[in-house]
Amino acid sequence: MNKARLEYEMSVRGVTRAKLCEVLGISRSAFYRKCNGGSEFTQGEIQKIVDFLNLETPVGIFFDAKVS
Repeated sequence: MNKARLEYEMSVRGVTRAKLCEVLGISRSAFYRKCNGGSEFTQGEIQKIVDFLNLETPVGIFFDAKVS
């Protein structure tokens, strides 16, 4: 999980943590834990974030780019 990249993408789009938590249906404390590695975002939550922020891909935020 690349917290800085997620925060950057949110900032560029003017999306607050509170708004993203509302979209995900989770508390701010749960969001904080997920961003800091205390627990993981579910596949459904990742998809909601990708859709809401209109991201092309979750790679770079939630997954490492495959290097071969």
